[in-house]
Amino acid sequence: MPSHLSADRPAAQPPGRGSVDALISQTRRLKGDVDAVRRDAAGEGSDHPRERWQRALYDLALHQLSDLDEHLAQLRDGPLPTAAPEPPAPSQGSLLSRVGSAEWNLLTDEASWSGELYQILGRDPAAPPLTLDELPSLVVDEDRPTLTAMVTDCLVDARPIDGEFRIARRGGDVRTVHMMGEPVLDTDGSTASMWAVLRDVSELRRSQRVVSETRDSLHHRQEAARSEHRLAVELQEAVLPPWRGSLRLPHRGPRTLDLASRHLPASAHTMIGGDWYDALELTDGETLLSVGDLTGQGVGVTSNMTMLLGAVRGMAMAGAQPGQLMVWLNQLLDATVQPALGSAVCCRYRPATRTLVWAQAGHPAPLLFRDGTGRALNAPDGVLLGATSGAVYGQAEETLQVGDLLLLHTDGLVPGHTGSAAANLLLGLAPRLTGNRTAEDCVRTVVEEFGASEREDNACVLAARVMS
Repeated sequence: MPSHLSADRPAAQPPGRGSVDALISQTRRLKGDVDAVRRDAAGEGSDHPRERWQRALYDLALHQLSDLDEHLAQLRDGPLPTAAPEPPAPSQGSLLSRVGSAEWNLLTDEASWSGELYQILGRDPAAPPLTLDELPSLVVDEDRPTLTAMVTDCLVDARPIDGEFRIARRGGDVRTVHMMGEPVLDTDGSTASMWAVLRDVSELRRSQRVVSETRDSLHHRQEAARSEHRLAVELQEAVLPPWRGSLRLPHRGPRTLDLASRHLPASAHTMIGGDWYDALELTDGETLLSVGDLTGQGVGVTSNMTMLLGAVRGMAMAGAQPGQLMVWLNQLLDATVQPALGSAVCCRYRPATRTLVWAQAGHPAPLLFRDGTGRALNAPDGVLLGATSGAVYGQAEETLQVGDLLLLHTDGLVPGHTGSAAANLLLGLAPRLTGNRTAEDCVRTVVEEFGASEREDNACVLAARVMS
């Protein structure tokens, strides 16, 4: 076949063998590095969408590096002869077959195919190559207009070919082929022939679909989690008392407590838990203060807080003291499938004597701030086992003074710290908290200190300042 000039550039000289070998070595080193990172990645065997998506990407990258290795080797070794009876098959798991090439002479209507192209198109190597007019016979009906348009644009307008179409091979096997080519101009500038390289990208596209599908699955799961997170926050807004401003109880006489509270939701990528707080003026003039959490996360546990708060308020209004209230609440929740009580602290404040009576169930003790210092209240006696009535919760009493600040909070208020570590950080705010004028100012100080960063757990804080 006579030599021609490319429409865009003169024919390139084949690369030196040594430079291609260097590229092959670099590719294999990179492949080893990617494989090592994949093995060290967490989530191996997990069915979580994020882990599935990561594994699919690792596999796709390794497959592509393997194919790059094969293509560089083909570039180094040269094409197979047209008459090769059995071109070597791609390695196991390869995304791309060897690249095949073809040239169609428009002047003589001759075609020349490489041995690889026969394998890609599923043709008998002994059969003559198909002409441009015959080539669409291999293409599925829906994709024939695509091939025709690409070839026409190349031959008429001298546009490069870069596109894909599906072919139907013997036995009904449908493969996706990527074709790239250019017109070859004669010395007078007219199109003399067209050359092209073709490769089977069926497995590559399949792997890319897996990556896309796992990414979409991850996206949908994240969107669902964010929606549930928003719904859980909205439910807690509806169930809990107002978050901002003092909780002004409807006292019949002078106000004895200034109250404020805040719920701090977990970040959007974690589920909202069942943390709660409450304050209620009782019929005998005392005030109920309580905080706690239910086990579990999500909308279900959030909606159960309505039942729990109603139960706590009803028991307190019936005269139950904190220890007895904890017993009854525990029995009530044990009798239901859901929710389960995680922890709680319950207090009754008697304004006549400024006495705080409280009980706890696996919950941080209230913190008392006075005269620039703070301390955790001494815990009541541990849970006792009664002979007939089951668990009996001990009570503790504390006499308060005018100006004292009482801080109740759930675990998780101080991100990354629980128990005594969290309490010590809160107690470190004593000079600032005792200098605050209102309970709302105290809550704002706590939120400014510990509420700005993303938190893994939601939390509640309730502040009560003794006014008289």
